Amino acid sequence: MLTNFRLLVDSLEQPIYRPSDQKEQQEYFSGKKRQHTLKSQVIGLPEAKDIVEVEVGARGPTADIKMFRKSQEKFDKSQPFSGDKAYQGGENITTPHKRKPKQELTQQQKDENKALSSNRIFIEHLIRLLKIFRIASQRFRLRIDTYEQIILTVCGLVRLRIGSLVLPN
Repeated sequence: MLTNFRLLVDSLEQPIYRPSDQKEQQEYFSGKKRQHTLKSQVIGLPEAKDIVEVEVGARGPTADIKMFRKSQEKFDKSQPFSGDKAYQGGENITTPHKRKPKQELTQQQKDENKALSSNRIFIEHLIRLLKIFRIASQRFRLRIDTYEQIILTVCGLVRLRIGSLVLPN
């Protein structure tokens, strides 16, 4: 049933306290954020109708495309996806055109990028709904082994809020 939709993919990072062990520090250090982080990936339906899949608790330096390839195994081979520039090189995923050095994008490429971003903005809205909950947006203060349970609980609350999860009477 999901193959009828182009699923939206994006990831988010959440800072954690700096681990005291040197090896553990290196495992969690994210060069992009210059902090020790945990990364999660959200896959959603178009127009932010539902959260389809959540990959939780990857260490900070894990590449987005690596997380995507791992979670893509759970879907049909022909399932189309839409992502940002971090997902270039993945199978069945549409990403924006990158400008080559010393060259400009053509007007057609700019128009395609604009159309793609106007469809992809809905995954950013889903991530915003997740980050409304402070425990999912600020520094994670609890034990790291509880991170997955807490983020999945927040995802359940978001699904309840947007109306995709209906509780029985």
